[in-house]
Amino acid sequence: MSNIHGAVDAASPWVRRFAPLIPQGGTVLDLACGAGRHAQLLAELGFSVLAVDQNIEAISSIQNSKILPQCHDLETEVWPLEGLKFEAIVVTNYLFRPHLGRLPGMLTENGVLIYETFAQGNATFGKPSNPNFLLNPGELLALASEHQLKILAYEDIYLDQPKPAMVQRLCAVKGLPKEHVPLQFQA
Repeated sequence: MSNIHGAVDAASPWVRRFAPLIPQGGTVLDLACGAGRHAQLLAELGFSVLAVDQNIEAISSIQNSKILPQCHDLETEVWPLEGLKFEAIVVTNYLFRPHLGRLPGMLTENGVLIYETFAQGNATFGKPSNPNFLLNPGELLALASEHQLKILAYEDIYLDQPKPAMVQRLCAVKGLPKEHVPLQFQA
C-alpha cells in the first residue's frame, strides 16, 4: 500500500479540501486519472476508486486493492461509462465538452462533483492554449445549474503554483438540501 502522506502531498489542494464530503463507503470515479495521484489519495481515505484513462500504464503500477484501473478512450462518440453511478466524480486537468454534461447524471443522491481544470486566459501562461481545452467563464457554474447541483464552492482564478495558470474549479453536490449548503465564491 502507498503512503497517505505522499498521496496527500501529490493531490490537488482542491481535491484534498473537498474529499471529506464524499459519502463514506462509496465508489469514486477518477476521470482521466493520469498517474493516479487522486485515485491514490481517495483509496487511502477508504473509497473504492474506478480510475479511468486512455493510458493506464502509470496507475497500474500502484499497488492498492481499492483502485480499479480501466483503460477507456473518453473522447469517442459512445460514452464508455454509460449506466455507472458514483458517490463522487473527480476530474482535474481534463476537459472534453461532448461528455461533460453526462457527469452530473452519474452521481448518486448526495454525490459530489469535484472538478478543476484550465480556464480561458491560460494561453498567456502556456499549454493548454487551445480553447477546446479551456473552460469558458462560468462554464462549471452553468453545468451545475443546468443539472440542479448545489454549489458548495467555485473559483475562476489565477494560480501561481505548481505553475502559473488560469483555473476554474467547482465542488457541487447532487440533491443536498439548500439550507445545508455554505456557498464560497472567489472570482
